[in-house]
Amino acid sequence: MRTERVPDTTVAVLGPGGVGGLLAALLARAGHRVICLARDETARTLSADGIRVRSGHFGDFTARVEADTELREPVDAILIAVKATALDAALERVPVGAPGDGLLVPFLNGVEHPAALRERYGSERVAPAAIRVESTRLAPGLIEHGSPFADVDLTGETVRRERLDALAATLEGAGLGVRVQNSEAATLWAKLTFLAPLALLTTRYALPLGDVRTRHRAELAALVEETAAVSTACGAPADPAAALVPYHSFPAATKSSMQRDAEAGRPLELDAIGGALLRAAERHGVAVPVASRLVRELAAAGH
Repeated sequence: MRTERVPDTTVAVLGPGGVGGLLAALLARAGHRVICLARDETARTLSADGIRVRSGHFGDFTARVEADTELREPVDAILIAVKATALDAALERVPVGAPGDGLLVPFLNGVEHPAALRERYGSERVAPAAIRVESTRLAPGLIEHGSPFADVDLTGETVRRERLDALAATLEGAGLGVRVQNSEAATLWAKLTFLAPLALLTTRYALPLGDVRTRHRAELAALVEETAAVSTACGAPADPAAALVPYHSFPAATKSSMQRDAEAGRPLELDAIGGALLRAAERHGVAVPVASRLVRELAAAGH
């Protein structure tokens, strides 16, 4: 008599959009139980139809998932993949105590969200992560993965290492590239050091990266230098020359997610990205005139 395979892990995904939907689908395809937390309409769609993924890297497939508007049982981990602007509202779907002993793994932009999550849920269960991927939600339950990679840096200095290793193994088994990093500051600031210049400049000038590289080259270099200086002051040493290199490896048509949000009239993560950079600079006495001006100008434009 054939018996069904028992899922190894139960994972909740808060925000099954471009990133969260891809993670949910990959984990479900690997045999894990996945509960997506979303609004009523999205939850009904996911429950009925699952998540469809279009990917040259992972292939095209549909994964069955569970879905609800609120977490109602303990899980092994909650992957938090909402925008920083939606975090407070989204966390209403995860009542304090509901996750049990499960890890909370935020994939958010910025560097300040781990402290807020630790205050709410406890420091020993928050494991911040960064992901390198291009993945877009075309419709509820329809994900287009465009990059030839999906790589996760997992960290969490207040979490036992064996728990990080176990989660890393689960993610790797689903097809993701995973590194467990020792320094939380280095992991989060490495992402922000690249993201802040890209987001602020492409959004401020409404230009793709290629035009920013040519028409605002000096400003890009100055902003990278400022961001690297703040990162270093925060305990994550960064070399400005090395930090500038990745901007020249991306296609000229690259747009930041903040720029796309501005084009669509959605709220911007200006405070989580630019605001966090300015607050860290002020705490450590680092001058950031270019970053300050760009954040000021974007705010003045109604963002």
